Amino acid sequence: MRKPDFSARRSAFRKLHDSGCFVIPNPWDTGSAKLLAHLGFEALATTSSGFAWSRGRPDNAMPLDAVLAHFREVVEATGLPVNADFEDGHARDLDGLKKNVHRCIETGVAGLSIEDATGDASQPLYALDEAVARMRAAREAIDESGEDVLLIGRAECFLTGHSDPLNESLKRLKAYAGAGADCLYAPGLRTPEQIEAVVQAVAPKPVNVLVGWPAPFTLDDLAGLGVRRISVGSALAGAAWGGFLRAARGLAEGRFDGFADNAAYAELNRLFAGS
Repeated sequence: MRKPDFSARRSAFRKLHDSGCFVIPNPWDTGSAKLLAHLGFEALATTSSGFAWSRGRPDNAMPLDAVLAHFREVVEATGLPVNADFEDGHARDLDGLKKNVHRCIETGVAGLSIEDATGDASQPLYALDEAVARMRAAREAIDESGEDVLLIGRAECFLTGHSDPLNESLKRLKAYAGAGADCLYAPGLRTPEQIEAVVQAVAPKPVNVLVGWPAPFTLDDLAGLGVRRISVGSALAGAAWGGFLRAARGLAEGRFDGFADNAAYAELNRLFAGS
């Protein structure tokens, strides 16, 4: 069987990062990916938590083979570029990390993120030297592949309860940029001042900002701060599960009003028929 050529998607994805500001929403399965493509988004990003919840598991609990199969599923769902939430690369050692990055690239993704959270409560973040070495190893694996895949460097300081999350994020993101990350990302930024500090610290490299709550700012506001792309993480999956839980809890109490805001059967059928 001929190997698929994803070069056009990867080229389009890199171009999106050259200027302006775009939203890259996070589907968790084939159906959600298709509907987001139908709505006109130019790229998609996976969500490790959204995928795990769809399998009845908590975040960071899915085995590597299942994660890679999921990436392939989302890539094949549409013709859009896909950014992979690859967590910490699913390996502690550098050789294992490089091997897994090669496998990730083979799924057809246009970008992949490597984060510095360990999943170990006793040491929530990789030590900076180790985290930089891991970013450099991921960069080497991408370069060895010969594929134009973007590397996104993630500093998880806000999400892991670091005592000085902004300054630690700035230090780490600058180091990750130096180690070859194409785009930088510190999930958990909440204020314009925090966002602007990150943008300025890694300029001219693009910055991804996570907005997964009813934020008081708009896309134009974030663009004005120099943000290049906006993702929503597990927020769309959370919205879907929120509607499900409200309806199911009402049903358990003998009520049916939880179905008031359902998407219409005919609309969903029509949309999926057209995809």
